[in-house]
Amino acid sequence: MSVTVHRLTTRKDALIAVAALAGGLVMLAVHGYSTWTDDWDPSVWLRVFPLLGLCSAVLMRRTAPLAALALATPFNIADVVMGPSIATAMIYGDALYAASLYGRRRTAEWLLGTTTAASLAVAAATGIGLRGFAVGVVGGSVAGVVWVAPVLTAMTVREHRHRAQAERQRAEQVARLAELDRRAAVTAERARMARELHDVIANHLSAVALHSSAVLKLPGLDRDGVVRAMEVIRENSVQGLAEMRRMIGLLRDGDDDPAARPRLAELERLVRHTGRSDLSARLRVVGEPPELPAAVELAAYRIVQEALTNALKHAGPGRADVGVEYTRRCVVIDVLSPLGAGAARLPGTGSGLVGMRERAMMLAGTFDAGPDGDHHWRVHAELPVDQRFADAEVS
Repeated sequence: MSVTVHRLTTRKDALIAVAALAGGLVMLAVHGYSTWTDDWDPSVWLRVFPLLGLCSAVLMRRTAPLAALALATPFNIADVVMGPSIATAMIYGDALYAASLYGRRRTAEWLLGTTTAASLAVAAATGIGLRGFAVGVVGGSVAGVVWVAPVLTAMTVREHRHRAQAERQRAEQVARLAELDRRAAVTAERARMARELHDVIANHLSAVALHSSAVLKLPGLDRDGVVRAMEVIRENSVQGLAEMRRMIGLLRDGDDDPAARPRLAELERLVRHTGRSDLSARLRVVGEPPELPAAVELAAYRIVQEALTNALKHAGPGRADVGVEYTRRCVVIDVLSPLGAGAARLPGTGSGLVGMRERAMMLAGTFDAGPDGDHHWRVHAELPVDQRFADAEVS
């Protein structure tokens, strides 16, 4: 890539040198130069040599700008001695411009001081030599236009390029930050939907799987037991389908209606339809339910739902006790289930505990799960009731 850029730069400089030479020859042909005295007027052919030297320096104006300026300066001095010409003045001005623009910043500052001093020297020498203040001012002004103006122009262009580069870098940084924010938002949304899908599928399908297995495998199950198992299967199937439709609608339309979210008032039905042939569940509510933020209510419901799902999968025979206590500062959830003596009835991945902990942490609450003594497993969560979380999107 750098080789290609170098070739293109060299080719452009060569074209500029050819154009400068052609223009300089035209200017010499139409007598576009002056003489200091009438006694000495160098021929046009003699003036071609400084022009050729200056044009050869143009070939290095971007690849080696300081070397090009060093090469052009003696030829420009020779041309000034013979009598300055317009073509060589313009070419030397371009050499000053290239050295100030493509060289180092200190080089441009040094050239600005040098050309300014040289212009003042020309003004003084012209005024003293020709004994006229006006002539000295004109000579210094011409020298300033030829020498100082290209350096100032290059410094201005350099500053604009520096600012443009800084703006481009800032725009790239903003774009990268925006992309990182977008990826973080996508990741957070995927995690949210994963938690929601896990809770919906794990609870309802676990109940369906356990009760259908009981119907199929227990030979002594009576008619009433079969009916109860099928009712639980039907209830969980209907509820699971309803929640799946809600989630599909959310994914398709992006319309998350709070009214369609599960509420703590529905816990009684959830607990009533949770159980196995050897495991039942009971709900205990302490305190008067306040007006809870939607995020807190949804998180509390999902934690109870996931804790009961884990009880269905892993708990031993007995009863699972679900406790919900409403205080002025928080909602306290306790789910106590008997420990299973053998292997789990259904396989688990451990994502349920992770999801419950994430729900509590996102509301600045606390969560703990583990054995409670030798015979029970306890899930404990405290969710603060704070209006700061009223609009939080926690699922």
